[in-house]
Amino acid sequence: MLPADDLGEPVPLDQPRRVVSLVPSITEAVARSVPDSLAGATDYCTHPAGLDVQRVGGSKYPDVDRILGVKPDLVVANSEENRPEDVDRLRANGINVWVTEAPKTVPMALESLRRLFALAWDLEPDWLTEAEELWRDAKPAGLTALIPVWRRPWVVVGRDTFATDVLRRLGIENVYADHEERYPRPTLAELNERCPDLVVLPDEPYEFTHDDGPESFPGLPYVLVNGRHLTWYGPSLVEAKPALERALDYGQG
Repeated sequence: MLPADDLGEPVPLDQPRRVVSLVPSITEAVARSVPDSLAGATDYCTHPAGLDVQRVGGSKYPDVDRILGVKPDLVVANSEENRPEDVDRLRANGINVWVTEAPKTVPMALESLRRLFALAWDLEPDWLTEAEELWRDAKPAGLTALIPVWRRPWVVVGRDTFATDVLRRLGIENVYADHEERYPRPTLAELNERCPDLVVLPDEPYEFTHDDGPESFPGLPYVLVNGRHLTWYGPSLVEAKPALERALDYGQG
C-alpha cells in the first residue's frame, strides 16, 4: 500500500533524489536534512542562505513548465500555499506530488514533517527532535496580542493558525483566535477596539517597521519580530523559540 499525504492522496515515496519544494519552510527542512535531494524551489525559498537550486516561480503561481523541466521524482506542496489546479496539472504529467496540510499548531506541523522524512527517506532529522522538545509545553497565558500580517487592507492572524499557536505557547493569546476566519480583514477602527496588551508586527509577508505600522495603534506597546520565526515550520523553529522570547520580553518591557 502506498503512503498517503496529509490530504489522504496515495503518493509513491522511495528515497526521492530530485525534489522540488513549493513551500519555503519545507525547502529549508529538505535542504538541511537531505541537501543532495533538493533540485528546485520557489523564488520565496530564502533559506538556507545561498541555496543554489532551480527556481520555479512563486508559491501561489509557480511556473509548472519549469517544474516539469526539472524532472522531479517528487514535488512537495501545501494545501493553503499552493493551488489545486497546479497540483492536478503536475499529477496529470506523471509527477508525484505530496501535499501537506496547512498546520494549525506547532505539533501538527512537526508531525507532518516527521511523516514526510520517515516515509520518504527513513530519516529523523536532529533539528526535528530538538524542535519537538523545545515547543512541547506552553506557558500560561499572560498577555493578549494583535498580529497584523498585511496593511492596505489590514489582514490579521485569526483562528486555527500556526502563528496563533506559536504565540500561545509563549504565553500570549491572539485576540482574533476566536474569529470565524483564519485571516480576517477588519477595519483599523475594529482592530483598535480589540484593546490588546501588545501588537506583534512581523517583517513578512508585509515588512512592518518602527516607522510603518506602530503609528496605527497609538498608545499600544508593540514589538517587531522576524516573520520567519513566527510563521515558518521546520529547522527555523529551533532558533525561533529563544529569538521570539527575547523580542516579546523586550516588547512587554
